[in-house]
Amino acid sequence: MTGHAYRAGASARVLRFDCGRVCLDLAATAHPVERLDGPDRLRQWLAGAGLVPPGTPLERAGPGWLAAFRDLRTQIAMVVGAELDGRPPGHALDRVNAVARNPPPPPRAVRRADGTLGRGLSGDPDCQALLGAVARDAVELLTDPGARALLRRCAGQDCPLVYLDTSRGRRRRWCSGETCGNRERVARHRRSRKG
Repeated sequence: MTGHAYRAGASARVLRFDCGRVCLDLAATAHPVERLDGPDRLRQWLAGAGLVPPGTPLERAGPGWLAAFRDLRTQIAMVVGAELDGRPPGHALDRVNAVARNPPPPPRAVRRADGTLGRGLSGDPDCQALLGAVARDAVELLTDPGARALLRRCAGQDCPLVYLDTSRGRRRRWCSGETCGNRERVARHRRSRKG
């Protein structure tokens, strides 16, 4: 195994939440390898993305949920890519819009052990409600001219990820400075040593 493959394998499984929007974070779960590789990983992603409070059991999250989230991920990536390319998104937009019609899980305020209020959910959320929350985020992103103007493709070699550039001066070039950015700096250093 090469060093590059080992590094990719070690970090490729980490769930990322640095693309700036929940819908873009979902799209990031397909690169560089499948990160949603089972219901447990989907549960981790849902909590990490803030769609459910930490510790929400999500006992019904099984293979059907996994397939539905992967399908929505594909549709969102197609719509966002089409928007960036200035071309029609085809049926992907219809599918995202259809999923966005599902109402998100209803929140409720719950008293924590320390006496402060925290966010909880009114009941165990179903798959369609959680999918609806992600699809609504995509619709809101793509219909907000200010947010849409911040969409950027990663400049990393072979990286298809899209993120919101909210950096000062709008100079962010990579989906992640720790992955694609570091890879580019290492490659630049190697090129300079060869030259």
